[in-house]
Amino acid sequence: MELISSIFDLLFTPAFFASVLRVTTPILFAALGGLMARRCGIMNLALEGTMLTSALTGVVVSAFVKKAFIGDVKYGSDVYQSVSAKATTIGMWAGFIAAVVAGVLLALFLAYMAVQLKANIYLAGLAINTIAAGGTVFALFLAAGEKGISSSLDSCAMPFIDIPFVKDIPLLGEIISGQNFMTYFAWVCVPIVYFIVYKTATGLRIRAVGENSHAAESVGVNVKKVQFQAMALSGLFCAFGGISLSMSYVQFFSRGMTAGKGFIGMSAMNLGNATPVGTTIAAFLFGMFDAMANILQSLSVPSQFITAIPYVATLVGLVVFAIESENKVKKLKAKKANM
Repeated sequence: MELISSIFDLLFTPAFFASVLRVTTPILFAALGGLMARRCGIMNLALEGTMLTSALTGVVVSAFVKKAFIGDVKYGSDVYQSVSAKATTIGMWAGFIAAVVAGVLLALFLAYMAVQLKANIYLAGLAINTIAAGGTVFALFLAAGEKGISSSLDSCAMPFIDIPFVKDIPLLGEIISGQNFMTYFAWVCVPIVYFIVYKTATGLRIRAVGENSHAAESVGVNVKKVQFQAMALSGLFCAFGGISLSMSYVQFFSRGMTAGKGFIGMSAMNLGNATPVGTTIAAFLFGMFDAMANILQSLSVPSQFITAIPYVATLVGLVVFAIESENKVKKLKAKKANM
């Protein structure tokens, strides 16, 4: 009973719900990236590798641009503080843009293999994940001479934001205000994705290609072009996820820092039936379980059990999705049989 009481004391606090928003951020970005690919009929299994590549690119580019901008200005001099502040801002946005470019290019490369070369999308995605897992470590060694963590790189991070008025509200201010820019941006991206998918001509073409590519082609839709556009958007959101890992709450890159969040994001997308609202709710639930695992580490609970919580939740989500999909298929078959 004492253990249960301690768990409740830890979970029902503003700090816990604030951590849920923080942990949900990369999962939500990955889920939105998977959603854009799924909508055009492509299962992007390279979410993990794309996020990892963007995370490293952002850190390395931001560190080198910042260092180049500061140049020979001596530490502690009169102009160092102002130069350092400008260099940090420039390095931050340079890293952000470079990470986005890396994510989009990697997604387009996957699209080229799957759409143009007709390669197996699942094998291609897994190959990219495998290459990214080892390739990022090698690239980090070339850039900083390290194989585990980029501790020697003075990289930049996205800013934290205090929301006026909201920050003064008891409880709510502790949860919502003071989060990193990428956390707020993740929730802004949800209505953006909804608008793209359901309110634009591009979104209409993406949905048409995903539902029936032959029918879309018969009415003049360039299927390959649409699939490349959707995959570029998928890579864009995955890049945001990578940035949220290495340039927001932490200011470094570490080996395998995605820790399965790309696959968890894919599970959230499937559980949400590739709809923006459903995907967001599912991502939030997975983020809550992940945050719960982090909180429980302070208690006398076996570490193996704590580590398994997010992945058990993912497995349960996939089972629920499979059951729902099977029920839908059965209903469709029953309707056809009665016609």
